[in-house]
Amino acid sequence: MFYVWQWITEPLGLEFMRNALIAGGLAGIICPAIGCFLIVQRMALLGDVMTHTVMPGMAIAFFYKIDVAIGAFISGISSAFLIAWLRSQTRVKVDAAMALTSSSFFAIGILLISLLKIKIDLHGFLFGDILSVSSTDTVRAAIITGVVLMAIAMFYKQLLFYTFDRTGAQALGLPVNLIYLGLMAGVTLTIIASMQTMGVVLVVSLLVGPAITAYLLVKELHHMIFVGAGIGVMASAIGLYTSYYLNLPSGPAIVLSVLVLFLLTLVFSPSQGLLTRTK
Repeated sequence: MFYVWQWITEPLGLEFMRNALIAGGLAGIICPAIGCFLIVQRMALLGDVMTHTVMPGMAIAFFYKIDVAIGAFISGISSAFLIAWLRSQTRVKVDAAMALTSSSFFAIGILLISLLKIKIDLHGFLFGDILSVSSTDTVRAAIITGVVLMAIAMFYKQLLFYTFDRTGAQALGLPVNLIYLGLMAGVTLTIIASMQTMGVVLVVSLLVGPAITAYLLVKELHHMIFVGAGIGVMASAIGLYTSYYLNLPSGPAIVLSVLVLFLLTLVFSPSQGLLTRTK
């Protein structure tokens, strides 16, 4: 018992690990909270798209030495506008618009990093690095998490209606385009809050994984959000401890934790598990 307690408390003696656990826990809450809406709308791919489209803004922000969150937010929202415009004003299908936007923005970001000769740890930036998590990152993650969760709580009824019946919501006069952009703003802010521990490429796993795991356990959307948040926090903690003790990148370690929890749920879920469900 003593060794287990020592194993748990040892990393807490290091400031960067405390910051990583707090930031990872906050990411574990906010990512599934937003991800549940994407999953129910069958828009999980959009989460992956948004994680790539923040790259140009982040590169420019690094170059001009301004807050990287500002550049990432502007870039992410710009991509959401572009996808919405292509979807509504041209014959291009939404999946094609998302694929083109994602690859184009990501390529532009990589080119900007190269052309502007930006000194950045690209591996840690893309896949996460617990050594880079600072107290400033933790505070920013806490503020973003609070803002996003407050917005979800305030506009939950509108989001719920939009999520399950966009056409009906539009017929009743709800501002569906504004709701869409608000949801995309939430996704972009979620990526910003999570990128230090997860890396921008792997955030999508925390957006989608806990949400679909919760989907196998509960039926109501609000239950799905709470259960998904609990799973996200658990996966983040397991991944960060694994990263610390095995000297692994934090992002991939958290992704594997998400995958393990999903597979366990897929097999043993009381109602949907492969071994437990009734035919």
